[in-house]
Amino acid sequence: MNKYIYWITFVAVNGGLLFGLNMAGISGAVNSIQDFFSLTDNGIGIVVSSLTIGCLLGALFTGMLADKFGRKKIFLSVALLFILSSLGCAFAQSGLMLIFFRVIAGFGVGAVSVVGPMYISEVAPAGKRGMLVSYNQFAITTGILLAYAIDYFLLDIPGSWRYMLAVPAFFSSLFLFLLLFLFPESPRWLVANGKKHEAEKILCNIGGEVFAQQEKEAIENSIRQENNKEKAAFSEIFRGKIGRVVLLGTLLAAFQQITGINAVVNYAPVIFEQTGVGGDTALLQSVLVGLINFLCTIVALWLVDSKGRKVLLLWGAAGMIVSLAYLTASFAFSWSGMGVLVSLLVYIAFFAASFAPVMWVVTSEMFPNRIRGYALSFSTGISWACTFLTVQFSPWVLNNYGGAALFGFFGMFSILAFFFVLFYIPETKGKSLEQIEKELGLK
Repeated sequence: MNKYIYWITFVAVNGGLLFGLNMAGISGAVNSIQDFFSLTDNGIGIVVSSLTIGCLLGALFTGMLADKFGRKKIFLSVALLFILSSLGCAFAQSGLMLIFFRVIAGFGVGAVSVVGPMYISEVAPAGKRGMLVSYNQFAITTGILLAYAIDYFLLDIPGSWRYMLAVPAFFSSLFLFLLLFLFPESPRWLVANGKKHEAEKILCNIGGEVFAQQEKEAIENSIRQENNKEKAAFSEIFRGKIGRVVLLGTLLAAFQQITGINAVVNYAPVIFEQTGVGGDTALLQSVLVGLINFLCTIVALWLVDSKGRKVLLLWGAAGMIVSLAYLTASFAFSWSGMGVLVSLLVYIAFFAASFAPVMWVVTSEMFPNRIRGYALSFSTGISWACTFLTVQFSPWVLNNYGGAALFGFFGMFSILAFFFVLFYIPETKGKSLEQIEKELGLK
């Protein structure tokens, strides 16, 4: 396999980098924004969670738009949205204006959370797909770590929160440049839209002439079978065997979020302040959270194609259960701050090596090509709805009921996630998308 597949994956996952920057960039600015606009706990919750409202809407419509206009045009639109929203947030003069541009940023994050894994799963060879799709999550964790680090260095600058929120504009401009000049359309989309010669050229660049011919024939056969059926409708994802597969993928996407990751990512400094650690020390510990998140995603990249998707999900859920149990107990019995830090890092480590990347891999593989756009939009939309609930209400639960209630809630859902994966999620490693459809009884 030549370097071209890695190059186009690198360009695609820059959307994931911006995903992470937009999600975590506000974490170091939460207290400053709350003071500047005189916001209540629910008010700052709305400012932070407003991004996820846009994410939900962006995710719901992206699959349909990507099928109609192509994956590349969605990526280009995302880059422009990120530039606009980042500058809008940085220059916001009111809480409402900040919320508005956070929702715009959310459109971009929601869109790229669908089209990123979709695009990579369509261009990647079967034996490399797990790792290449996981690079998207690796880029997200890179963005989160970068956001924490930048926030830390900007903390003592007057009006630092504006600079923190302006950072994605720079990286979005680079992303836009790469997309315009150095990025191809998805071969699957090209074949489906009658551009077979262009698709074959891209496939040849990815794996050579033999690979290109084999892949083009497989794609054509798959599309031919789809064309023999009625055109896919959105309602189809709720019916029959397809409905069952979409339900499984959607529940997996919901569990990824309802187990608490974005509460930790967005409010890490606030959580540490609850244990008596404040100011730049709390933010520095948040940088450590981002670093562990980053490093353990590398572990997932290494293991996802060798050990399999299901094994990583089960081990991840088990580790999250243990660490969340300790966090619950530490807040309930006022144990030391160091124990909170260690258990938070363990939680992050197990999540980053399992649910963080593997959910995107499994859903992009499980959903059949005919309805993949609709299904990924729906499952990702539900995921963002869970993210909204988690991010919106975490500050309120934390301040009114304490960390024990918050982490106990996340721990309960981690237990449910473990048994759900154990009994319902199939192994998909090393199989072509067409083979997975057949094994799921969809062909």
